Amino acid sequence: MKNDKEIVGTLLGFDDFYLYVVFCSEITPEGRRITKLDQILLNGNNITMLIPGGEGPEV
Repeated sequence: MKNDKEIVGTLLGFDDFYLYVVFCSEITPEGRRITKLDQILLNGNNITMLIPGGEGPEV
């Protein structure tokens, strides 16, 4: 990773080109959750890990 940001989200859908629609929030290095973007279109090359049924970190 290039910085200390972690983005956690819920997968809403995807297509054949590995583009993902995600509801997301950002976890800061201090552990705070910030919701800046309601939904984003994310290229699959930027995804590090998918956890089926995962809840995300406790904040």
